[in-house]
Amino acid sequence: MTKAIPSVPGCPSGLAPAATRDTKRGYSGFVRIVGDERAIDLLVRGAKCGGCLSKIEKSVSALPGVTQARLNLSSGQMRVRWTGPLAADRIAQTISDLGYGVSAQAADTGAADKAREERSLLISMGVAGFAAANIMLLSVSVWAGHGEMGEATRKTLHALSGIIALPVLLFSGRHFFRSAWAALSKGHANMDVPISLALSLAFGVSVFETIRGGEHAYFDAVVMLCFFLLIGRFLDARLRRQAHAAANALAAMQTSAVTRLNDNGSAVSVAASDIAAGDRILLAPGERAMVDMRILTGISDVDESLVTGESLPRTFSPGMTLHAGAINVTGPLRGEALKVAEESLLSQIGEMLEAGEQRRSAYRRIADRAVSIYVPFVHTTAVLACVGWLLLGASLPEALMIAVATLIITCPCALALAAPVAQVVAAGRLFRKGVYLRSGDAFERLAEVDHIVFDKTGTLTLGTPKLEGIQQNGCPVPLASTEAAAMLADAASMARVSHHPLSRALVAMAGPGTVLEGVHEIAGRGLEAEMDGQVWRLGSAGWTGAAAQGALHGPSLWLDQGDTPAVQFRFVDDVQPGAAEALETLRDQGIELEIVSGDQNSAVASLAGALGISDWTGEATPQEKVARLESLRADGRRVLMVGDGLNDAGALSLAHASLAPGAAIDITQSASDAVYSGGLEAIPVVLRVARKTRSVMRQNFALAAAYNVVAVPIAVTGHVTPLIAAIAMSLSSIIVTLNAIRLQIEN
Repeated sequence: MTKAIPSVPGCPSGLAPAATRDTKRGYSGFVRIVGDERAIDLLVRGAKCGGCLSKIEKSVSALPGVTQARLNLSSGQMRVRWTGPLAADRIAQTISDLGYGVSAQAADTGAADKAREERSLLISMGVAGFAAANIMLLSVSVWAGHGEMGEATRKTLHALSGIIALPVLLFSGRHFFRSAWAALSKGHANMDVPISLALSLAFGVSVFETIRGGEHAYFDAVVMLCFFLLIGRFLDARLRRQAHAAANALAAMQTSAVTRLNDNGSAVSVAASDIAAGDRILLAPGERAMVDMRILTGISDVDESLVTGESLPRTFSPGMTLHAGAINVTGPLRGEALKVAEESLLSQIGEMLEAGEQRRSAYRRIADRAVSIYVPFVHTTAVLACVGWLLLGASLPEALMIAVATLIITCPCALALAAPVAQVVAAGRLFRKGVYLRSGDAFERLAEVDHIVFDKTGTLTLGTPKLEGIQQNGCPVPLASTEAAAMLADAASMARVSHHPLSRALVAMAGPGTVLEGVHEIAGRGLEAEMDGQVWRLGSAGWTGAAAQGALHGPSLWLDQGDTPAVQFRFVDDVQPGAAEALETLRDQGIELEIVSGDQNSAVASLAGALGISDWTGEATPQEKVARLESLRADGRRVLMVGDGLNDAGALSLAHASLAPGAAIDITQSASDAVYSGGLEAIPVVLRVARKTRSVMRQNFALAAAYNVVAVPIAVTGHVTPLIAAIAMSLSSIIVTLNAIRLQIEN
């Protein structure tokens, strides 16, 4: 019998765990055998930065026998592999001892948990905002009547403000309190500790002042601070959920059914996860391969665009290996599974996506580095201020007031807004230029780019074939001639029954027309029909008998009409408009350019020569693309990957930064940092804005630091009340916001 795991003590999210586990067997019921190793997927809660990720991975990796410990900060999923007698419960306990929530991941419920967390933050933010608006009305009344308002009236207004602020503190502030308590209970500190202290002390002092009839209470500062901080926390949660979308989409692709052939020849539909190596599989036309397989019988055209990036289908025959993700186009194929779904090419790309998310999560952002200095500084300053004033003879309430003022005036609002407000302004500017940013910290990584790797099809080129020329008997036929129109009409009358990309391009050029009767498609070869007693064929050179004739190079269809010489229709994949100008601008910025494509070497070489790019690689697998990026990283390069296909998703995720065109598939867009519409001219614009944004963020952090240098001594010496501190804190936030707005108007 199973039951839901109770929340692990110290789990800052406070959410019910996403999985169930056997309470008698502990976590052992979720251990899988993978080759010679054991593996388990865990769900970790409360990890919010690169420091958390590093601490968890190092602690788990230090356990005996652990060969892999990888935490995805965006999804909270952690995969651990090990050998030997290590118990899964010990792995989970190690994570729990660090102050993080942990549970077994029986199913992929990360997206639901992320949505639940986001909704909870949104509700809390709404409650805090509504309360802030009402408290400010009461506070304005107190300020307006200062010196004239009676003590009873002022005390009543303060009490009403406290009544409104209390549920906000308990409900909306719980996100900070739980996180702070989880860290402190395990002997650690995080950014939520000073926030929780500031909220609690400001509220406590306000209650004290209200009871004794004091002139000032700071309930408005408590609620406003909570509201503004929740805005940042909500936006961060939304970005994390979007970052997890790529892995979710790829996982969904792998859940499709597979037709397995039994020993008696019967066919049964099973889940891809139930397929074992050696199973016989039937792949019907239109179906996607869910596992890597070797073809046993059948000949068919296969669309490998998601796997290799090659836009044209390839003919598969017995003995050839078909990778997961490819789509069978024409005839049925029977094959033998080479691997289980978890070890297929799709699964490997999924692991690349997770590794990329992990690497980006570990990227130490400017804000993270600033926070690591800020937290101990604030704690030490506030404590020393309180102790110092007590030693000088001040009363405990007076000393606490000065400590609270110090905490409020050094509140992390300006620090917390320094990067996000610049990112939001810059993202809005890019959006108006047709660029949609998917990751806030991408600006910092994009600003460091010094090398760009391009995919070919759909990135540097349009990705759709276009008729370039017609040739017969080795002689070109002008496209505008009557003879060319007649040849095109005959070929299109057959091509209209086919979905092959070259047939579609032929029909697009010919326009509307008739369809030849009796046309049938022969897998891997082409189209055939009988016309006036003669056999007409449209397809490959070998199929039409034109192999020995001189021909134009490049993708082609041949039309054989019996007694007349075969006609060659040659196609090209046009370069993106404005590509040459955009690449020249990038070169002027000192950026090195390279092409790494899954297309044929001849096609890649031709395009590279036309665009003036000397470094290129063709016929590259997804793994080889990643290997090239890793090699460049090892050489100290900061690589921007630009691609549009599933075969690019792993490289996009693992690159230092990445962009995808608007026509890219959803998984690829989700794996990238930004999506651009239009042509390649958007890329120089993105890099220029990123460098400017990084400069503004650094200016904002400098302004926030300068503010603290001036404000802290004033607060520590007792010259600032909590009310003045709250106003000063708001002014510092306004200053960094105004500085960021410059991004809207500067070039």
